[in-house]
Formats: sequence, C-alpha cells, structure tokens
Amino acid sequence: MTKLPLQYVHEYRDRHGKLRRYFRRQGKKTPLPGLPGSVEFMTAYQTALSGADRSADVGASRTKPGSVNAVVIGYYQSLAFRSLASSSQRKRRLLLERFRNANGDTNISSGTQQNIVRLLNQMKPFAARNMLKALRALLEFAVSEGFRSDNPTLGLKLPRIKSDGIHTWTDGEIEKYERYYPSGTKERLAIALLLGTAQRCSDIVRMGRQHVHAGMITVRQDKTRTTLDIQIGSELAQELEGAGSSLTFMLTARGKPFTPGGFGDWFKKRCVEAGLSHCSAHGLRKAACRRMAEAGCTAHEIMAVSGHKSLAEVERYCKAASQRVLAKLASAKREHASG
Repeated sequence: MTKLPLQYVHEYRDRHGKLRRYFRRQGKKTPLPGLPGSVEFMTAYQTALSGADRSADVGASRTKPGSVNAVVIGYYQSLAFRSLASSSQRKRRLLLERFRNANGDTNISSGTQQNIVRLLNQMKPFAARNMLKALRALLEFAVSEGFRSDNPTLGLKLPRIKSDGIHTWTDGEIEKYERYYPSGTKERLAIALLLGTAQRCSDIVRMGRQHVHAGMITVRQDKTRTTLDIQIGSELAQELEGAGSSLTFMLTARGKPFTPGGFGDWFKKRCVEAGLSHCSAHGLRKAACRRMAEAGCTAHEIMAVSGHKSLAEVERYCKAASQRVLAKLASAKREHASG
C-alpha cells in the first residue's frame, strides 16, 4: 500500500494486479477513478475531500420519520442533490444544516409559508435568497417523497436586491496587488490564474501541470461540468514557469491542495495585507470578463473563456465597455470642436 502526495489518498494492487486508488478518512474509503491528476480523478478527489459524497449523516438512524432531520438526510442522498456541483452541495449543506439545527425534530409537514417568511426576514438579503432557494429544493423533495402535499415556497418572492454584487477589481487595484506581491510568489501565481482563466475558486484549486498543453490550459468547471480550453496569456505563462509540476498549482503552507473555500479565505487575507480589503477572488473573475469586453470581445467570445451559461450576465460587461468607449469618443470630438 502506498500513500500518494495528495492528502488521504492511498493506492494498492488488487489480486489481479490492477492498481487501484482510494480516498480514506475517518475509517471510510471512497474509490477514485482514473489517473492522479486527470479531470475524472481530481473531481472525485475534491468531492471526497469536501465530504459531499457521504451516503449517510451522523445520527441518521436516530431521526424521526417525517421530521426535518429525516427529510434533510434523505435529500442529501437524492439524485437532485447529488447532481449538484460539489461547490453547490457545500453551500447548500451549510444553509440546510442551519435550518436543521433550529428545526430538526419538527415535522416537515407543519411548516407554513408564514414560518418561512419569518425566517427569511431575520436574514440579510443575499443570505435570504440563498436560503429560499435551498428550502424550495428541500420541500420539493419532501413533496415527491410524500412527506408534504404542497411546497409553501412556491410563489414566494423576495424584494429585488439593488446591488452590483461582488466588487469588480479595477486595473489600479490589480496593479497595487501586483506591486505588493512580486512575480514568482504564490500570491502572484494566484492572481495570474484567476485573471488569466476567468474561473471560479472551485476550478482554480484543481488546476495543475497536467492540464497545460501546447499553450492551452484545460478546465472542467466544477459548477457547470463544462470543459474549456483556454489560451495561456504571457503573464500567466510567466508565473506558470516556476509553478512546479504538482497535481495542483495552488498548495497550502503544508503542501496540500486547497479546498475552494480555503483558497478563497487565503486569497482574501492576501488582499487585506495588500490594502485591498474590499477585493476578493471572485471579483477577479469579473475583472477578467471586464477586460475582455474592453478589448472588444463579444459576449459569446467572453463566454467561451469564462464558461458563463447566461448571455445576459456577460452582456452587462460588453454594454459597460461600449459605453466607456463611446464616452471617450464623444469627449474627444467635443475637445476637437472647442479647439
């Protein structure tokens, strides 16, 4: 039996001489398909590492049939939940565990729309929207399993949130970060990957040397399961030269792969150190899209890199870029006329 460099991963040869690998933690073994570093292998590894592949939860045998506890556990094992990307599973678990901790022994059939509204009113706007989405899926499962006759979240709408969302980095902020962290550092590699690929944290943490070939980097998005081939620009190529040959480029201080949440937290701390406390990793995905739009890329061209599924979402960047270009032209004409 051999322990591989990846945390909790072991390999052995079975009685037929075939090399097999598995993830082992807390006494549980999960098979890992494919070769180490392959998209198939790393997807299974990240899922196992996050705990999203657990077939049952602690205390499942002690739950009451029809209770919130029982329905939440059942939902985790459902096809609807298991079909979600691992990053979406983690986020939904956090929300449902909050709901479960407060209402675990309550019968799922007793919940009313008024109960849900009261719960959501106690939360911040974005958190409330995410909780509503999670409860809608949970109660839909409860209806399909016969624990309820209706889904009280249907027809329930929250006020529109007037916000630009996560802050999009400006070029000045990017330059400030890059002045603070010189080329060749892990911090500089992180921003090069985020800007150079326009991907989410859940995709950045799985990228490694095996994904680079002939000037391209291949990404299979965790959220959408879409495979993208992205051209490596000069800045990213420079940082990748010294990135080593590990199965994942971004490693923790202990030399282990980051989880998506762990990477986001680590990068946020680096932003704070650089005097950019209002900036985040996801804001660089938006900045990468903004830069492509300002370079004249169409919405479909941007989507080919970022992997966005919504055309409307990407078109916002294109419209903003067009407005700036037209505004500059108008100012130039005005100056010429007045001169």
